[in-house]
Amino acid sequence: MQLYTLPIAETGYFSKLICDYIDRSPQLDPFYNRYPEIEGFKAQIQEKQEFFTEEKRQVLVSALQGQYAKIVHSDAVKANISALGNSNTFTVVTGHQLNLFTGPLYFLYKIIHTLNSCEALKKAYPKANFVPVYWMATEDHDFDEINFFKLNGKKIQWNRADGGPVGRFDTEGLEAVLGVLEAELGPGKHAQALKELFRKAYLVHDNLTSATRYLVNQLFGDYGLVIVDGDDAALKGELAPYIKQDLEKRISFTQVSETAARLKQVDSDYVVQVNPREINYFYIEDGLRERILYDGHSFKVNNTDVTWTKDELWEAIDTHPERFSPNVICRPLYQEVILPNLCYIGGGGELAYWFELKAFFEAMQVPFPMLMLRNSVLVSDTKAYDKLKKLGVGVSEMFLKKNHLINRKIREISNIEIDLGPQKKLIESQFAALHELAQQTDASFLGAVQAQERKQIKGLEHLEKRLLKAQKRKLADQVQRLAEAQNVLFPEGSLQERNQNFSEQYLRYGPDLIPALKSVQKPFESDFIVMVR
Repeated sequence: MQLYTLPIAETGYFSKLICDYIDRSPQLDPFYNRYPEIEGFKAQIQEKQEFFTEEKRQVLVSALQGQYAKIVHSDAVKANISALGNSNTFTVVTGHQLNLFTGPLYFLYKIIHTLNSCEALKKAYPKANFVPVYWMATEDHDFDEINFFKLNGKKIQWNRADGGPVGRFDTEGLEAVLGVLEAELGPGKHAQALKELFRKAYLVHDNLTSATRYLVNQLFGDYGLVIVDGDDAALKGELAPYIKQDLEKRISFTQVSETAARLKQVDSDYVVQVNPREINYFYIEDGLRERILYDGHSFKVNNTDVTWTKDELWEAIDTHPERFSPNVICRPLYQEVILPNLCYIGGGGELAYWFELKAFFEAMQVPFPMLMLRNSVLVSDTKAYDKLKKLGVGVSEMFLKKNHLINRKIREISNIEIDLGPQKKLIESQFAALHELAQQTDASFLGAVQAQERKQIKGLEHLEKRLLKAQKRKLADQVQRLAEAQNVLFPEGSLQERNQNFSEQYLRYGPDLIPALKSVQKPFESDFIVMVR
């Protein structure tokens, strides 16, 4: 195995906000609690220990034991669930949607990063226990985001009617998906293992929550990963007081709106990831997930006849807390209320919206977790890597956009000089003298001089593009080989981890895939990893 790393800023695939966070830019200090260095966990442990009561632990353990009652799980998982009842046990969490067959490859990276973080923390703090947690987004409703995965460049999709929380969807129609998957995987030992994994997950279990729990447990249960389903009446009961407080005072709307505005003021290049509504909770039942609205007199469920007075709503929250579902703004609060959590591990987009939440957490008097960027990995076999290497493409150049990479390489291998930069500099130096002359004679001519300079520079740039285009035609074979070689590792011009499903790599490496990925990911390092094997 060969390993290469490069700073995420050099890949061109991460936002300025995330690059600034990794560089510890002081302007972001107000938007997070503690940077995720291993030394900082001591204070985080103490803060969470003071907040998370014995009663909360008992509710959590009981709920998890109920969720795992009908699934065979490892001794490591049982031990971790039991340990959550102890005051010296804490969690590190990652979360993800219930994507079909795990969805994109980075699903694995998030969980592996969580596992490795817990192991590193145990070494640093041996008197405490650290439990890796995967939070299933069972109450999400955007079915179009989760109903497919890509294998060998083909989109394998589950077609069914949408409506309500996705975790409650039955698994009808997935027999057809299995048929497509079987045809695409073909024969072989690893292919057969994947087919059987899909069949047991989605054809044996009757809803998407149970299927996803089985699938993830099969992949990571031996490592002690605990899977949490927030669509749980007992756990929602812990959130109930916070729901009422937020509905009454609009705390999430006010605090998150103000924080988002401040982020934008810090740097106009920072993209606001999510915008709050006045009420950030849904009402859910089977087949139903609709916003809760307030018209100034009463509360109602959008697109239904359900209405409440304030007192009636408070009673409904107490009686049936499971019917009240936080949206993307309030789901993080729910997680931190019911878990003894220290750190959340996510991708760049996830961390960007967490940066909007700190003031909201403070107003709710809930400890804000540390935020850690998950590892990113590019997996290449030796053949694909060597092809790019023979074409003169270095590790950092792999990440260039296709046209940029091709233009650079054509310039390098061309037998004529395509870069007209020296000629541009010569024109600029000649016009510098004309600028001075115009100033000394008649300043009104300065605009005409500048216009002529721009015209000549633009003419050279046009000639340069034509020369480059002509050389691309002349060197069409090299251009095609470059494009094909890069596309193997960057399908559809995007990061492999955002496009491929894990099954594509599993076909090559089998059960060694997860241990290999686990061995190269470094929880307290943020460089992009290139793994060649």
